[in-house]
Amino acid sequence: MVQNQSFEMPKQLRELAEKNVEQARAAYAQFMDAIGQAWSTAPSNVMTSGFRDVQELAIRFAKENAEAGFALAKEFANAKDIQGVITLQSRYAQTQLQSYARQTQVLGRLMAEAVRSMKPKS
Repeated sequence: MVQNQSFEMPKQLRELAEKNVEQARAAYAQFMDAIGQAWSTAPSNVMTSGFRDVQELAIRFAKENAEAGFALAKEFANAKDIQGVITLQSRYAQTQLQSYARQTQVLGRLMAEAVRSMKPKS
């Protein structure tokens, strides 16, 4: 059985890791904002409002999921031992699976509504 051995990350390395996570988070936020702006400027006849709602929600979910990943990376930088890393990873996996399930249901429902809105009314 493995003992709970400490592997304290040197302060400089932890600070570098945290800085890199923040830089990646900022770059990702800029990227997602650019995508959102590009989609919002698409001609309105290209996409119905229902599908525009699906797209906006998908972008919001992508941002939420990325933020969860960045938060995990930051927590990893402060982990004290292997058990801490495993606990963080397990908690993240469980939380994200629940989040993905919820997001899938919401997006599925919204997509079905968008498709129904496109069908001609009889």
